[in-house]
Amino acid sequence: MKKAIVIGATGGTGAAITEELVKRGVETIAFGRSRQKLEEFARKLGNPQHLTLSVGDAMRPEDIVAQAGGADVLFHCANVPYHEMVNKLIPLGESVMEAAERLTIKVVAIDGIYPYGRKQMELVTEDHPKQPHTIKGNVRLDYERMLFSQRWTKAQVMIVRLPDYYGPTANEASYLGSTLEAIAAGKLAFFIGNMQVPREFVYLPDAAAMVAELAGKDFAYGQNWHIPGSGLISGREIVRIARSASGIAKPVIPLKKLGLSLIGMSVPVMKEVVEMLYLTEEPLVLSGEKYKRLIGPIVATSFKEGITSTVRVLQKRKDSFKQK
Repeated sequence: MKKAIVIGATGGTGAAITEELVKRGVETIAFGRSRQKLEEFARKLGNPQHLTLSVGDAMRPEDIVAQAGGADVLFHCANVPYHEMVNKLIPLGESVMEAAERLTIKVVAIDGIYPYGRKQMELVTEDHPKQPHTIKGNVRLDYERMLFSQRWTKAQVMIVRLPDYYGPTANEASYLGSTLEAIAAGKLAFFIGNMQVPREFVYLPDAAAMVAELAGKDFAYGQNWHIPGSGLISGREIVRIARSASGIAKPVIPLKKLGLSLIGMSVPVMKEVVEMLYLTEEPLVLSGEKYKRLIGPIVATSFKEGITSTVRVLQKRKDSFKQK
């Protein structure tokens, strides 16, 4: 991998992957819709010379083609809000794949665990049956079929699946992102789902490092890959670590079906979370065996280190914003 373009470079996963590529010295094009967000992100990275900023609409394949600049790998990290997933996810993916087809480029598509449905094994491998029982799960399965469709003859694609994630670049698209942000700011926080059940979360810098390794392996394309977290942790323990890191102990309120439905009356995205709450009661845990066997060791920052680092970065960012 000599040159890469990251679609959705200022989003949670896109920012983490862009930062990892820059750290590795890969010539990188950060593609996004907002010039302001891209410039702020570049400043945060120290405005490296091998980072190029490109403004465009990922729904327009011609925008991507025009900005790709000889890249040999495209990271598809752009996403759509929950309440727009049914109508926009696949058209977005088709636009990216159409651009990749014109460019004859490799594609690393970042996705989640929704297509699997309910777990049927303790550690979910890439061969786990895909039997979604939710609207979003079925949309995501159709999305996978589109990505691996035979209509793409020049673009090579892999799907990299992450569990719920957290980290300094995580945003409202992450269940945990807004919780840690509120704790870091010393505000009342909400936690989506059951706080007693241990679940899997991956620290985004760890995920980005493993995704970058996969992207450089020719044999990895045409397949699904799992990026596991560093174990299981309950919401209670996450809050304990985050409060300790922030030095503030404001209340954290768990949101379940009723609470999400009420908030969803004014915030459509929250209403859409309800059908996915089963994952907070019957969590899926991804197996990293395929990655370890064919790529290398799993990168696994401890929850204490990852959550503490995330909270402190968020606090510094908030203080820096205040000073401007």
